[in-house]
Amino acid sequence: MIHKIKLFLFLFLLIITFSYCSKVEGPGGTITIKGKVVERDHVGVNIFEYPAVDQDVFIIYGNQNSFYDDDIKTSYDGSFEFRYLQKGDYQVFVYSDVNPADQTPDNPSSTTVVLEAVNVANNNEIYDMGTIYIDKY
Repeated sequence: MIHKIKLFLFLFLLIITFSYCSKVEGPGGTITIKGKVVERDHVGVNIFEYPAVDQDVFIIYGNQNSFYDDDIKTSYDGSFEFRYLQKGDYQVFVYSDVNPADQTPDNPSSTTVVLEAVNVANNNEIYDMGTIYIDKY
């Protein structure tokens, strides 16, 4: 009888433990999200494109937050990687300049957010976001 009670308690605790161990978005997995940031430098009527070196790139785990969970700087070629993530939804964003001609007293901000939603469904996946373009004035 005591062995049955011990077995029942062990199984009960095991079930509870695994039910609370469900993984959510964030660190601790085998997924990589990568991409490249390219600056479009507006000089008069000309636009020059080049890799965005040392640019901040931010990631939000899930889609319930508006504050970033992690950030990284781009490399010399504008590339970035967020490694060791879990399956799920992510939002990756960078800041881009706003054209001074588009600024108004109601909207005086000199920057805007360029946001990309990412859903990664498989473990061991390398998700390539491609190129994110930002403007510099």
